[in-house]
Amino acid sequence: MDNRDNIAPRCAHTLKSRLMDVDPLLKALLLYKRNKVDEAIELCTAILDKDPYDQAAWGLKMTCMTEGIYVDEIENDERGVAETFLDDSVIASNARPGTSFSRPLTSSKGPSQAIRPRSSTGRPLSGVVRPDTTARPGTMEQSLRTSRTSKTARATSSSSARFVRLGTASMVSQSDGPFINLARLNVEKYARDPNISRLLFEYIAAIATKSAYYSDWYWKNQLGKCYYRLGMFSDAIKQFLSSLNNQKMVETYALLAKTYNRIDQPMMAIEQYNSGLHIFRNDVTLLIGLARVYEQLGEMEKSVDTYKAVLKQDASNVEAIACVATNYFYSDQPEIALRYYRRILQMGVNSAELFMNLGLCCFFCQQFDLSMSCVERALSIATDDVVADTWYNTGNILLATGDTTMASRCYRLAMAADPNHAESVCNLAVLQMRDGKLDQSRALFLSATQKGPHLFEPHFNLALLTYQLGQFDESRSLVLKALEIFPDHVYSKTLLGYIEQMYTLL
Repeated sequence: MDNRDNIAPRCAHTLKSRLMDVDPLLKALLLYKRNKVDEAIELCTAILDKDPYDQAAWGLKMTCMTEGIYVDEIENDERGVAETFLDDSVIASNARPGTSFSRPLTSSKGPSQAIRPRSSTGRPLSGVVRPDTTARPGTMEQSLRTSRTSKTARATSSSSARFVRLGTASMVSQSDGPFINLARLNVEKYARDPNISRLLFEYIAAIATKSAYYSDWYWKNQLGKCYYRLGMFSDAIKQFLSSLNNQKMVETYALLAKTYNRIDQPMMAIEQYNSGLHIFRNDVTLLIGLARVYEQLGEMEKSVDTYKAVLKQDASNVEAIACVATNYFYSDQPEIALRYYRRILQMGVNSAELFMNLGLCCFFCQQFDLSMSCVERALSIATDDVVADTWYNTGNILLATGDTTMASRCYRLAMAADPNHAESVCNLAVLQMRDGKLDQSRALFLSATQKGPHLFEPHFNLALLTYQLGQFDESRSLVLKALEIFPDHVYSKTLLGYIEQMYTLL
């Protein structure tokens, strides 16, 4: 019985090895499936050396070469200042809270802004950095100041230059010459003329759509992507809807929802995601897109539930793990967040942000020795764009232990790494105020309000300082700004009540 049981596995293994030896195309397909693109290209090249007319090997090699420079259109969405402030495609400029990305919910059921701070974009801190979340729904002056003075900020004038750089990557060349002989196809001389090449592209797309009797979803999706790049969002929506009438595809639902997000219609985007999930149940791409929209709208509970649904389908999704861990951390459950961050560490991620998050979780779990080890590791591998945040969090840990001198040094190091780090400026001002250096503290608070207009802490702290100095008019204006940023702040309401009571007595 034992020998008979072992016959089938041995035969299957022998058959698989013979197939891979006999048919190299099968081996190339398996390498491409395992994302070993370079090895698959080498094998396809060997096949084409023997038979230059093998269309299967030619098509697989072209697919592998495209995979190396492929840009996911669903993820590739980054707007600059021009696209943000000169955008006339937004339907409602003054939308109701919770129905627009520019006005997310501020009083949701999740942690308040005092516990879970908001980023410079006005949204709650997320677990990962994702595309199209760098645009601040505020003034153009703040955006221009950020792009001029922040040494880690990318050029935010326009995203057109980035698309040009991506376009140059499509010209793939090899040491033995071009893979596709354009001269033989009689296309090279037309491609040099920008006007003729555009007309040829439109002609090919139109002929391909016509030859498919206007029923091929692929060409309609490609036309929709082109309309999206050109800013013709209504035409892009028409193409995607027509594509869905021909064939229901996950990519089409995701692109249609992305277009609705671009024109600031998140409710329509949620409807498209739900429609896609009704057909493609538990699809990871649609679930992640839906969770992102919920998070940007301030619906943190729905976002976390959707990310948990993602983890049920793909337990190694880093974005879902990080976002769920962040939610547990700000929900006063650092021990559970620590388990999620450890899972990311076990998956091979090695970054300063991850070790700093591990250090913060260990610290709030009363594991001070492990916390300092993680913080030291984070400081040793921190890059220029995160070193300021790393020193800021280190200062918070030292401040919680009572070492105000070292905490002050950490805040100064954070300011040296990034002079526009408003959180470090505000905390250093609090320490200066505690030491009785009121003039220095006032100057630092003013600097923090200018560098971080999205933070309510500098406005409230400066209002409290001016109240103690007897400057009640200035204190009242500052506390009103703090309440405008965070309407539910109890201490700001109390201070405003004291000032108004004093005015009534006068």
